[in-house]
Amino acid sequence: MRTERPQAKQDRAVRTRQAILEAAAVVFEDCGYDAAKLADIVRLANVTKGALYFHFDSKEDLAQAVIDAQVAMEPVYLPQEFRVQEFVDVGMIFSHRLRHDVLMRGSARLTLENTGRDLDRAAPYQGWIDLHTALMTEAKARGELLAHVNPADPARLVVGSFAGLNVMSHTLGLDLDLEVSALYTSVMPSLVIPALAVRLDTAPGRGARALHGPQEARQCECAGTRLSAPAEPRATEPRATEPCRPAEPCPAEPGVPRPGMP
Repeated sequence: MRTERPQAKQDRAVRTRQAILEAAAVVFEDCGYDAAKLADIVRLANVTKGALYFHFDSKEDLAQAVIDAQVAMEPVYLPQEFRVQEFVDVGMIFSHRLRHDVLMRGSARLTLENTGRDLDRAAPYQGWIDLHTALMTEAKARGELLAHVNPADPARLVVGSFAGLNVMSHTLGLDLDLEVSALYTSVMPSLVIPALAVRLDTAPGRGARALHGPQEARQCECAGTRLSAPAEPRATEPRATEPCRPAEPCPAEPGVPRPGMP
């Protein structure tokens, strides 16, 4: 009897875990933590319940893994002539990528909710604050900021505002990219020396332009929303290849809607 090589088993386990994470992110994004069902996650990932429990001890453990997956992602922004433009780009690119990365959206909703008591929600916030503070500290050293600006203050302001804008945008049906653009357009002139403030690109679509160039000719290559192929396909259930939704709608709840930064 032919046995599976250890490396093949390891690769299959990695694929299975990723499929479960992505399916969980979809369900958490749609339903929130309390209403999310492991049965929906198993069905969407097309794995057995045993496979889920092999990788994750509980729903809370799985939710924490979704949050941790976002924390582990490398922030995406390209070097610019001015650090203050990079400060803007971090948020604008994040807003752009939210449309393409289900783990970001699922993680951010979990981070914004007040359910799942033992979940560590601080790490995403702190990671974004640290990144923004570092960029503004460099900008200060290069003479890009007004003399009164403390680099840590706008870092916290922008991270907190981004999260709030996303909640408001989803609740009111607004375009998050437009709202984030308005945030930077309003805030940056009070932080940056006038000679640079007029040169900043804070217009809608900056995230796509920063990633793909002014013409946005290429299709977005951010992390996709397709689910990873499960390692343990079952003949009775076709593999999900598109971002699905649970078979039954989640019960209506007043909780925090879909995610934003962090």
